[in-house]
Amino acid sequence: MFELDQLIDKLRKLEALHEGAASDGERAAAANAIDRIRQRLHSTQKIDPPVEYTFSMTNVWSRQLFTALLRRYGLTPYRYYRQRHTTVMVRVPKTFVDQTLWPEFCAIDDLLKNFLTDVTTKIIQEHVFGDTTDVEVRQGGPPIGIGGPSDANRD
Repeated sequence: MFELDQLIDKLRKLEALHEGAASDGERAAAANAIDRIRQRLHSTQKIDPPVEYTFSMTNVWSRQLFTALLRRYGLTPYRYYRQRHTTVMVRVPKTFVDQTLWPEFCAIDDLLKNFLTDVTTKIIQEHVFGDTTDVEVRQGGPPIGIGGPSDANRD
């Protein structure tokens, strides 16, 4: 498991990679790099008009990260009435999604998921019970009469 400072350092390096920074000096100027990406997005919109995308996030942390990235680049995330809270809509050029937004999101999301898994495992092992292995898999199916409506949503 790595510490929070290491996570932040890795996030900065990932941002620098996706922002196209060429030197340490540029990486330190994160605001300029974000402006460069916004300018690239703006120029891309002239030749590749924005289209509406639907993204479904599997957890609240991924959704928060994704909406933060959208807002960082001046994009407005939304969802329609009656859409699930896990749905994020945005109007954005396809090339920006393919070349910048989605690769950056995936890299940061993987990093954060690994960090959260490590922290969760450590807390459970140290403060609940040391054995965090998966459940035993048994042959056959459950006995007849086991499981019911109250068990249907348990995964």
